[in-house]
Amino acid sequence: MNDESENTMGSPTPEELRQQVERTRDELGQTVEALAGKADVKAQAKEKTAAAKKQATEKTAELKEQAAEKTAAAREQAAEKATAVKGQAAELMEKSAELKEQAAEKTAAAKDQAAEKAAAVREQAVAATAQIREKTAQAAQTVKDKTPDSVQEKTAQAATQVRESAARAGQFAVDRTPDPLLEKADRIAKAARANRTPLLAGGAVLVAFLLIRRGRGRNK
Repeated sequence: MNDESENTMGSPTPEELRQQVERTRDELGQTVEALAGKADVKAQAKEKTAAAKKQATEKTAELKEQAAEKTAAAREQAAEKATAVKGQAAELMEKSAELKEQAAEKTAAAKDQAAEKAAAVREQAVAATAQIREKTAQAAQTVKDKTPDSVQEKTAQAATQVRESAARAGQFAVDRTPDPLLEKADRIAKAARANRTPLLAGGAVLVAFLLIRRGRGRNK
């Protein structure tokens, strides 16, 4: 009665105890597996993090090395280009100096040639002027020797009249000529005075020749 009453009051039977033990064992196993799984996930996460850090470190080192190599190559290329540019600049400066020297030599040679030609022209002009003066003087002397005294007197009188008429005409022209033209005429007169002797001699010869022809025409 007592045993049966205890069983009916809720005391577990051996079978029930075995079932409870099995359930508890299963629950503990699941809990252990879950904890192990969680622990495994954390370990995997740590491993992945460590691997990622390692890869990042290696990649950073690789990138730094590549950047250093590229920087060194760029510096080397820049240095080579700078050296080449300096060399070209030096060549251009040397070429420019040579061209300047050649131009200076050519200019000096041209100046020397021009001076020599100018000197030769001056010598020729002086010689020609001397010849003209000599021939004019000879012609004037010949005309004077062959001209009678009366004709020479008339020639002198005519020359005096020509000079007086020229003086009056010149004064009249001066009074009526603007200043710029007077300055230009003064320059021309100075140039003419430089060769005054041949011109006067030639004029005297021409006047004498005309008077001789006039006298001979009257005698006929």
